[in-house]
Amino acid sequence: MTSLANQDERQLGGRLSVLTRQKRDHVRLDRLLHELAVAAPGDDQDRVLRRIARLVFPHAFAEESVLWPLMRSVLPDGEQLTLQVELEHQEVNELWSSLEQLDPLDPRREPVLERLTRVLQQDVRDEEDELFPRLQERTTVRRLQVLGVAWELVRRISPTRPHPVVARRPPGNALAALPLTLTDRARDNLDRIARRSDRLRDPAVRASEALAVLAGRIEQLAPLRAGERSATSRSWASAGQIGGHA
Repeated sequence: MTSLANQDERQLGGRLSVLTRQKRDHVRLDRLLHELAVAAPGDDQDRVLRRIARLVFPHAFAEESVLWPLMRSVLPDGEQLTLQVELEHQEVNELWSSLEQLDPLDPRREPVLERLTRVLQQDVRDEEDELFPRLQERTTVRRLQVLGVAWELVRRISPTRPHPVVARRPPGNALAALPLTLTDRARDNLDRIARRSDRLRDPAVRASEALAVLAGRIEQLAPLRAGERSATSRSWASAGQIGGHA
């Protein structure tokens, strides 16, 4: 198998291929992680983190909704391979939720950021070196292109923030998509207004906080946890198991 990192666009199936789209996002993530490493704590660091979140969470949500179910059906060890990546996605959700509870200048943020960076980098390697080359061996270029279009469509209407309670698998994640996408993207717009307008900052912040509470209540709905594996549940992660996952 040849890693996606060592293939050009033609080998990956052209610009529409899901492999090309994945590699493009991974390159962008690598660039953002380098920016994060040198960003000063506070506004500069938060600015980079926002960009990473808007890239990572829709990307992963679309993978879990479109790609991993297919891999479980076409690869003999698809269950094991996708569970490994789902564990990484769950840990990213957990770490990001921890960051949101810490003040920007809190010294406890640094080890969380370091771990977050390592998990994101490992996730990229697992996907580019193992999962996607395996899929590439089992499918046609045409199917890779169809998958690319489907994945892109789902990504564009996916949540943009961490939701560690929601299942990493259908049907729970599919049921969560619409309500959490609406709350997340509304919060993104409100946060943008708060940063740009002194006059509207306070009402925008209050509205965003209210939507965060609503999203938290939505996450707790039982149907949104349907299909999850115990290894990626919030309670399992909170017990410290994911923190030790390499």
